[in-house]
Parts: sequence; structure tokens; C-alpha cells
Amino acid sequence: MTTLNASDIEARIDAILVGAIDPHVHSGPSIAPRGIDHLELAQQASKAGFAAVITKDHDYSGVMTAALIARHYPELQTKVYSSIVLNNVIGGFNPYAVEHTAAMGGKIVFMPTLAAENHLKWEKTSGWVHPASTQKIRPASAVPVLDANKQVRDDVKEVLDVIARNDLALASGHIHISETWRVFEEAQKRGVKRMVLTHPEEIVGASFNDVRGIAAMGAFVEHSLCMFLEGSKFKVSDGESLKKYIDAAGLSQTILCSDLGQVGIFSPLEGFRRGVKLCIDLGYGDDDIHAMVSTNAANAFGLQDDVKRAKAARA
Repeated sequence: MTTLNASDIEARIDAILVGAIDPHVHSGPSIAPRGIDHLELAQQASKAGFAAVITKDHDYSGVMTAALIARHYPELQTKVYSSIVLNNVIGGFNPYAVEHTAAMGGKIVFMPTLAAENHLKWEKTSGWVHPASTQKIRPASAVPVLDANKQVRDDVKEVLDVIARNDLALASGHIHISETWRVFEEAQKRGVKRMVLTHPEEIVGASFNDVRGIAAMGAFVEHSLCMFLEGSKFKVSDGESLKKYIDAAGLSQTILCSDLGQVGIFSPLEGFRRGVKLCIDLGYGDDDIHAMVSTNAANAFGLQDDVKRAKAARA
């Protein structure tokens, strides 16, 4: 049996990340402190051969910044896209904001995060409060997804219709897994084709059975690497748990993202490198790891052509 040295492992990681996609990254500018901005993210990812990144801010859609980067930095190999999160600042379930994001090339609509009823309950017991809400703007107020009868609200349905018409991806954000089931079922009825369960390992209360069932619906399950990595201030789980999550959903329905960009922690790119190394240590083959950091996200968000271009550029 051949033992790989450190340089062999690094070369293996380099190759796996050609054509990679980070679909959940908190680059700035943002009202919360960020360690990297959208342009720096694109520059670093391009050097590593990434196909695309999708920026996520809790308070605004980054589609305009993505358009500026595409126009003024055409040499960058990594395409920058963005998402919208249905929190207080953009008006919660605001169909106009979602339509605007779609018209400007956005890729993902997140259910509420900091304003989710479930998040606000979790925050009270977690000891964690988002710094922007305490220092710069008023605390978040709840943006509910279900009515008093535990049915999907009409304003949510209107947004789901916009998502379906524009073939956007629906991500669950920080709503509780019990709410996610109802929202995803309603979304499928209304023609939404792309759905993603956001970090089942934290905040949302998902079990392995939930992950298994959500994946069986055809949804992708997205894991935040920062929540599994040694040295991460966001670590809440370990590699063996990640493997159980992957086994529950299946390799073809699993997406790995960094969920990084904050201050006081390693960069999104370094998070991906460490995440790939963790997967190697867990025994996954290079093709399987590449599927989880590239192919599956390309299928989830319609970025197959970007992956082809990134790989051709490094061929």
C-alpha cells in the first residue's frame, strides 16, 4: 500500500477543487464583520480553479455586485452569483424583491434565517446573537412561514410561485425541519424543481431520518463545512457525523459549502481545502468528493456550463 505524503495530498486536493462551486459563502460588504469581500472571494477562487461561488448575505441580494464583477473583471475564471434571504431588511416574503433577484441572475431564495421563528427561539438558548442586530440595526422580528393552523401562508405561496416561474432554487434557511417539510411539499405542488435543505447539522433540528426523507423528495442536502472542521469557531459536529449525513442523503444528493467569510476564521477557500481533506480521511474517493463540491451543486443551481468552462481552462 502506497502512503501519500503531504505534497501528494495537497495535489490531490488541488485537482478535486478544479470546477468546484461554493454555493453558500458570507463574503462582504455586509453589516456584519466579514473577513473577505465578494471580489477577493472571486479572485481567490479563480486561482484555485473554482467554477462559481454564490454569495449569501442575511440582509441583501448581492446580484448587483455580481454584475459589476462580471463586467469589470472578465478575466476571472470563477463566476459570481448571488442569492436573496427573506429576512426583515428586504421585507420578508416580498415577491418584488424575489422577482428582481431573478431578473438580475440570482440563483437561490432562502427562507428566513435570522428572522425565522425557529432561529429566534434557538438564539435564546444558544448564547449566540448576530452582531449586526445588536450593534447597528434593531433586533430581528419573526417572519413566519406557517399560519396558526400550521399551513403554509399565502405570502409564502406567492413567493414559491415566483421561484417556480423563474426556475430558482429554494433553500430552507433557518426554519425548523418540521416547517421545511411543509414548505417543500407546497413548493413541489407549485412547480418548484430545485430545493436545498440548509445545514441540517445546526439550528434547524433535523434528524438523519429527516435528511433521508428530504433527499428522497429530490431535494439536495447542503452541509456547512465550517461546522465540521477542527479549528473552526463554528464547529458543532465531527467527521463521523458528516459521513452519517452523507450516507443518509446519498452521495448524489449531498452538497458541501463553506458557509464562511466571517472574521476570525480561515477563508472560504481554506475551508474547502480542509473539507476535502476531511472527506479523504473519511475514505471517500476523489470522484465522490468532487461530486459533493462541484457536480451536485451544478445540478442544483444550473451551473453545469460553468463547471465545463472551469475544467477546460485547466486542461
